[in-house]
Amino acid sequence: MLSYTIRRVLTLIPMLLIISFLIFLGMELMPGDAVSYMVSPEQLANMSPEKMQEMREALGLTQPFLVRYFNWLFGLFRGDFGYSLTNGQPIVDILKAKLPATFELSFYALLISTILGNVLGILSAVKRGGKSDNVLTVLGMVGVSIPEFFFGLVMLLIFAINLKWLPIGGRTMPEYTSYWQQFRHVIMPASVLGISMTAGVMRYSRSSMLDAMNKDFLKTARSKGLPKWRIYLLHGFRVALTPVVVLIGFRLPMLIGGSVVIEQIFQWPGIGDAFVAAVRGSNYPLVMMIALLSVTMVLLASLLVDILTALIDPRVRLE
Repeated sequence: MLSYTIRRVLTLIPMLLIISFLIFLGMELMPGDAVSYMVSPEQLANMSPEKMQEMREALGLTQPFLVRYFNWLFGLFRGDFGYSLTNGQPIVDILKAKLPATFELSFYALLISTILGNVLGILSAVKRGGKSDNVLTVLGMVGVSIPEFFFGLVMLLIFAINLKWLPIGGRTMPEYTSYWQQFRHVIMPASVLGISMTAGVMRYSRSSMLDAMNKDFLKTARSKGLPKWRIYLLHGFRVALTPVVVLIGFRLPMLIGGSVVIEQIFQWPGIGDAFVAAVRGSNYPLVMMIALLSVTMVLLASLLVDILTALIDPRVRLE
């Protein structure tokens, strides 16, 4: 197991190098350069070519492409992620300020979708063909069809504007002295993300559970007279959990990099909000770092899924 994990970690290194090169190349092919983004059009029109050349030399933009790429790459290894073009703030400070909010939102959304999706999926499989199964199947199809932004706006209208039970947006307030006071802010965005993911998890869990229920070892367990809850939860669900773990594992990087709409609706100060602001402001160093961070999360999720799959299902051969 240890040797397999080490090999899987080592395979991430060349993949990250290739992806970082493609990200840097993509930003290189964009029209303009850092100077054109940093200087307003009015100032750019009145700036002499000599002054522009001095700024490009100061930023290292006159160096060959590969030299700039390796300088940027070695800077990443040293923890130097560059600086924001909009305010000159170090990008590492921006990420430190934004990532905790996104991780908090993703954690609660993943927790909600995992618990609800698996419970409802098992219930639907056990009650196959019954009223509960039909109702849950319809709700699952509706849940997959409703866009997240629409669900978020409806929750805002009901719970924040009409009932005034929850705050409209933001993450915290200056007068808060404990985490539980600011917990009210995460309820709506986490619920929207979590319930939106629940439908997919439920469908996977139901399908996997139905497949496991037809296995011979479960038939043997039934013939021994074991309780149904023991058969379904301790024997069937463990096998059915493997494809569900794969789905949940790959949803984690999607939550971190793909919660842009929800963060905008609920004014959540996360990495998605920073990414939108960076794209609008042509802040390409920050765009590159967020893109590289999202790709890294996808690769780490792939590694985590492989390890968890091997731990859950002993039939998986690692060697």
